[in-house]
Amino acid sequence: MVTTSILRFFSLLALLLALALPAYAVGVEDYPLLPSTEKVSDGADVLSRAAIAELQRRLEVFSDARVDARVITLRRLDYGLSLQELADQLLERWQSEDNAELLVLIETGTNSVSIQASSEVLSLLPEELLLSTAETTMAYPLRDGGRYRQALIDGIDRLCVVLAGGDDPGPPVVVEPALIVSNIPSAEETANSNGFSWVIVLLVVGTLVPMATWWVFSR
Repeated sequence: MVTTSILRFFSLLALLLALALPAYAVGVEDYPLLPSTEKVSDGADVLSRAAIAELQRRLEVFSDARVDARVITLRRLDYGLSLQELADQLLERWQSEDNAELLVLIETGTNSVSIQASSEVLSLLPEELLLSTAETTMAYPLRDGGRYRQALIDGIDRLCVVLAGGDDPGPPVVVEPALIVSNIPSAEETANSNGFSWVIVLLVVGTLVPMATWWVFSR
């Protein structure tokens, strides 16, 4: 009886886990057939309300150019699905005759980024620009402590500059931290220093002992 109860408990636990885990793995079927009125979909729950409101305002710049720009965050992709494939599937699902589409996706499980756009947008924002923005402008804040808000703002701002007819500001300049010069000798320097000291001591002893011996026996 006890064994049967234990088996039932573990079976129920396994079933609950099986139902819960797929909820974190995202595929195109997890998104609506029509795009939401909200431009930011924070499925990974990494953005504050203030950050979402700020991003919504910045994305309105794209609307003025008849570009439907959206931000999507997610925790984990379905097995075998890449972030670019998901973006392409969403572009196909949400295609509209009124607006061109631009999607910025972040997978927080791997801190990876994909920026994909419809053909109409690529005439304004070249594919090379989208790739560079994802792999440099946005990737650096993500590697630097998972700063999702900053990554999205930096990426959107760079695209907005080009969309407005300005020159591409390019990827951020990453300043490497300066090396700190230390006065503390390294282990190798200490070992070399000790070895040199011993050589001096031996030379001094080798010189003074014979002299002292000669002086003692010459008296």
